[in-house]
Parts: sequence; C-alpha cells; structure tokens
Amino acid sequence: MKEFWNQRYSDQAYAYGTKPNVFFKSQIDKLSAGKILLPAEGEGRNAVYAATKGWEVKAYDISDAGQQKALQLANEKQVSIDYQVGALDTLNYEEESFDAIGLIYAHFPPGIRTKEHQALIRLLKPGGHIILEAFHKKQIEFNSKNPKAGGPKHVDLLYNIEEMKFEFKNFEFLQLEETIVTLEEGLFHLGDSAVLRMLARK
Repeated sequence: MKEFWNQRYSDQAYAYGTKPNVFFKSQIDKLSAGKILLPAEGEGRNAVYAATKGWEVKAYDISDAGQQKALQLANEKQVSIDYQVGALDTLNYEEESFDAIGLIYAHFPPGIRTKEHQALIRLLKPGGHIILEAFHKKQIEFNSKNPKAGGPKHVDLLYNIEEMKFEFKNFEFLQLEETIVTLEEGLFHLGDSAVLRMLARK
C-alpha cells in the first residue's frame, strides 16, 4: 500500500486538491482551536487548513511523498504542521492529548479499522471531537458508473452508520448521516458520491 500511495502522490498536481474537505472545513470552523490529529493525511490539505485556523496540528501517513507535498503546501501557506511518516502503532502520541481528530477518507480493512479507531479514541481528550467523512458502502454503485468518483473498490473497506455507532459506541453523535454529495477534490474525487459524515464527542 505504501508504494501505491507514494506513486499517487508523486505527481506535481495534488491528487485530492489543496483545498480542505468541505465537511471537515465546516466542522473545524465551528470548534475552538486546540490540538488536532489527522491520520492518513495524504498531501496535507486538511492539516494545513487547520493550521491556518490556529490549530496545533499533528498528522501522519505511510507515504513519504504525501509528507513532502504536505510540508510544501504548509510552506506555501506559511504555517507549521508536525507530519510524521509511519503507522499509528509506531508513533508515540500521548493519550488524551488531542481536542479533535479528523478522519477524512481514512479507509482501513475492518479488523485494522476497529483497532485503529480504538487507539485513536484513547488519544482524544474527554469532550474532544471526531470529524469523519468516508465513502459509504453505496459508493460501489457510484464508482462503477464513474471511476473518477473515487473510493475503495471493495465493500468491506467502505462504511455505514451501524459500524460507526458500534465503533464509537460511547460517543455522543452530534451528526451522523449517509448522504449523496458532489465531490470536486483534485483528480480522484470527482462527481456524485455516497458518503458517511460524522461529528461525535467523547
């Protein structure tokens, strides 16, 4: 997978654009700035935006090319982000140290996803928020009609409300919905898509 993402992020153009995800932006704009973690952050569009809003930003991804692009974007926007390369279990983040976690199209296989989410929950302060947008299981239909809509090709990698209610069962759900949106994110998220959006408080 590391080779796949390094190849995707190796082009000069940003694979998913340089603007933040619309849902992420709408939620982060409402919260008081604090310390935020962005897993699977790719080329840094959401991390850099959060930094421009005064957040202390930590991010990680398995892609070296993604890190390089993210730091380049941060430099262009004249902000600082702490971006590490590696998997979560190789990084030493302190428990209950983040005010928010942004999971934007961070798709993991079911077994890994549950483990990852549980580890992230431990990093979040009580009262902290999780902002999540991911492709819903119905995205398979949209992707088959329009490959540029993006998203994993296997349904097990896609999400639904029931799974999120289980994995974040002790959270207060401020927003949890399945919806259809028209994505305009770089080269690989283009067109009508089925997404799951969640704002939850620990």
